[in-house]
Amino acid sequence: MIGVYDSGVGGLSVWKELVSLMPDEDYVYYSDAAFCPYGPKDPSFIVERACAVTDFFIEKGCKLIVVACNTATAAAITHLRAHYEIPFVGMEPAIKPAILHSRSGVVGVLATAGTFKGKLYLSTLARFSGEVKVVEHVGEGLVETVEKGVLDGPEVEGLVHRCIDPMLEAGADHIVLGCTHYPFLQPVIERLAGPYVTVVNPAPAVARQAMRLLKKEEPSQGKGSTEFCSSAEDISVLLRLSQM
Repeated sequence: MIGVYDSGVGGLSVWKELVSLMPDEDYVYYSDAAFCPYGPKDPSFIVERACAVTDFFIEKGCKLIVVACNTATAAAITHLRAHYEIPFVGMEPAIKPAILHSRSGVVGVLATAGTFKGKLYLSTLARFSGEVKVVEHVGEGLVETVEKGVLDGPEVEGLVHRCIDPMLEAGADHIVLGCTHYPFLQPVIERLAGPYVTVVNPAPAVARQAMRLLKKEEPSQGKGSTEFCSSAEDISVLLRLSQM
């Protein structure tokens, strides 16, 4: 099986891409919703949770773990790779393609505070930003809204406007989604940003990397099933969004 882990329902945006590429694999999806959101939490706590979920996946017999959470990747992926033999795939900052394809020379990045502080994001930014201006914004309230299963409407539009308007006013022609929850709001973001702004979702690239790693393994013996688990009691939103 393949383990897919997020602080909540956001990682479903990655799980959907994984299933699309590898429909015959079996998956275990773990939502750590009892402790969501991760963004404002201390990195040491996120490492602790990531290890607990990894132990759970190993007990399940998983052969690969996808950390489908930008904040958890930033805080814990180095620790996980150093302490476990199982292969991990984390979320890569998608600012490189946005910077390389920007016509205006301005790129917006929407992420959590934890992601912006991560070494991987900062090193990628330093390596590729060059003369391109990067406008960062913490998506306050967006994770919580998606966790409720509210993906459109006036409240969502208001939150999105507050996040992307500074980017648009600065001239951004690309907006990078730096949290796996945000693709659920991509239709709203694209509508409000307008037709000349490209919204970059890293989930397909992460799924392709997982598939590349699994090509080294034996052919799948799976049935194309997914088991959904959560640290919270109510998984109704998780199940509903998995059907979208």
